[in-house]
Amino acid sequence: MGELRSVTIAMTGASGTIYGLRTIEEMLSRNMRVSAIYTKGASEVSRYELGIDLERWLEEKSREKNLRIYYEDELDAPISSSSSADDAVVVVPCSIKTLAQIAYGIAENLVVRASLNALRLRRPLVLVPRETPLGSAELKAMLAAHEAGAIILPAMPSFYIKPKSIDDMVNFVVGKIFDVLGIQHSLYKKWRSDEESTS
Repeated sequence: MGELRSVTIAMTGASGTIYGLRTIEEMLSRNMRVSAIYTKGASEVSRYELGIDLERWLEEKSREKNLRIYYEDELDAPISSSSSADDAVVVVPCSIKTLAQIAYGIAENLVVRASLNALRLRRPLVLVPRETPLGSAELKAMLAAHEAGAIILPAMPSFYIKPKSIDDMVNFVVGKIFDVLGIQHSLYKKWRSDEESTS
């Protein structure tokens, strides 16, 4: 995988909009070009969970950083075409509906179109579902997406990092996204055995 210069970050209506916002912030802080896609569901969840107007938050970020903003129904956006696709796509958080549409090629909106472009071009596609428990339908969709080439990275915070705040737990998941994309970071302290930590 070469160095990533541009990444599409899509936020859907699953719980955990904070993961998407933190991912955008961290990528912008590294001077990466970010294309942000948000759905109606993402707007509603961000308002409920965080008290944030998602569209306004994105617009404020775009004033000072290299951020392009798209709504889910903008199928004429440049990133809708494989000829203008970004180097990678991350759907965070990823609703089960969106995951299933990606798995089975149902290009209903810009989130799915951008994701399918990544798969067609063999570029990284990271899907971050936040759902529990999981039934056979959801697991089969995840397997299908994995077999198509997506990386399934559930939002499962770890406790070996001994988190002291919600921020620590959010940073762990975002750090895992960066790990699979090959982006250097210090968002969480990586696992070391007792022998390694004392040597």
